[in-house]
Amino acid sequence: AGAQSYIKKHPGPLVVKADGLAAGKGVLLCEDSEQVSEAVKLCLTDRAFGDAGETVILEEYLSGPEVSVFAFSDGQNLAPLVAACDYKRLGDGNIGPNTGGMGSFSGPEFWTPELADQVEKSIMYPVLQAMAQRGTPYKGVLYAGLMLTGTPSDWKPKVLEFNCRLGDPETQVVMPLLASDPLDLMLACAEGNLNETQVRWNNKNYVGVVMVSGGYPEDYQTGFEISGLDCDGPEDTMVFHSGTQLGDGGPITAGGRVLTVVGGGDTTEQARIRAYSRLENINFEGAVWRRDIGSSAHLGAARSSK
Repeated sequence: AGAQSYIKKHPGPLVVKADGLAAGKGVLLCEDSEQVSEAVKLCLTDRAFGDAGETVILEEYLSGPEVSVFAFSDGQNLAPLVAACDYKRLGDGNIGPNTGGMGSFSGPEFWTPELADQVEKSIMYPVLQAMAQRGTPYKGVLYAGLMLTGTPSDWKPKVLEFNCRLGDPETQVVMPLLASDPLDLMLACAEGNLNETQVRWNNKNYVGVVMVSGGYPEDYQTGFEISGLDCDGPEDTMVFHSGTQLGDGGPITAGGRVLTVVGGGDTTEQARIRAYSRLENINFEGAVWRRDIGSSAHLGAARSSK
């Protein structure tokens, strides 16, 4: 009843979110009040997200490029920020249902030193300081999910979420950028001396393409043999396993999001070409992947939805 009352008072686009953990799929973007009502019913009545959807949140509908921002923290200090963008929708051109992530790229062109400084001073540091003042200093990787409203000449970042982790599929394109020893960084975070540790990021670009099981994010079958993993492919490429396990004859599929194929390069386009070249050698029955990961990087259009 409360949700319907709010919908009547706020016609137009809204975002409906399941308040629990829904594997990255509990966000429904609604263009009008009818879609909002359907989304609320899907969560509360149809229980599409199980217990995660027992409570729903109705949020402002924002438009602009999304970016995931990461920083190591020792509770008082922050390492230099690094940014990546991911693709949530299943299909090319950002269509289809939301997923746990169909791909990502690091080094978005809109992520300038000026924007990084703005985000650090207005978002990341204030959160770190507030947590320390509350007696709960945060040590680890602080991850802010932001949407850039406004214009490229005057971005106004707004916080969508905070996470206490690196994120998936962003980790696969962020960690290859790290030139410092990750164990040294983690130890510095734990011991509170991150300010004495040099954190170095490579000036490169990485693109990651996720291969998923046919039918995902709905019903899908598993147990299919994965071939081509032994093919090296171009230089600076790698394959990260997710929904896989060892079968009698080698790796087989064991989940919805099966593999992330990553390519690196001096430009996003070079990284993209390498990633897809490596992916062409890999196959399993029913495999699905997007073919536009990284192609809109210069527009910041990975998740330039709402």
